[in-house]
Amino acid sequence: MDSVDRDIILALQEDGRLSNLDLAARVGLSAAPCHRRVRRLQADGVITGFRAVIDHAAVNRGCEVIILADLVAKDLSTVEDFESQVAGMPEVVELRRMFSVPDYLIRVRVRDLAEYESWLTTRLIGHPAIARVDSRITMKLLKHEP
Repeated sequence: MDSVDRDIILALQEDGRLSNLDLAARVGLSAAPCHRRVRRLQADGVITGFRAVIDHAAVNRGCEVIILADLVAKDLSTVEDFESQVAGMPEVVELRRMFSVPDYLIRVRVRDLAEYESWLTTRLIGHPAIARVDSRITMKLLKHEP
C-alpha cells in the first residue's frame, strides 16, 4: 500500500459515493488506474464495503446505550451461545468481547429509554449467562467514524 492507496481510502471514507472520475481527480490518477486500485483494495480486504450514514433519530433509533456486561461462566459453550444470541438481536449494533473486565462491551440503539428498559429486562438480563450489566447512556455523540 502506497500513499495513493491511502489517499483513495481517505477520500472514500469522507465520501463513499464519489464517482471513479471524481476519486481519480482527487488522488491524481486517471480513471482506469484509479478503478484498478479500488478493485485491488476491495479484493485485498482493505475496503470491506460501502454504506449509508443514517440519522438514527430519524428512524426511531436515537437512544444509544453502552453496556458493560460480565458472564457467570466463561466456558466455550456458554460464551458461544451468549455471543450468538446477542449478536442476533437487532437492537445490538456492536458487540465486543474484551480482555479482562468487563467481559463484553455491547452498544445498543433503541427508540427511547422505555424501549431500552424493556429490551434489557426481557432480552439481555434474562439470558442465563449474564452475571452483571452496567448501562451507560450516551448524553451527546461528539465524534463518530462510520
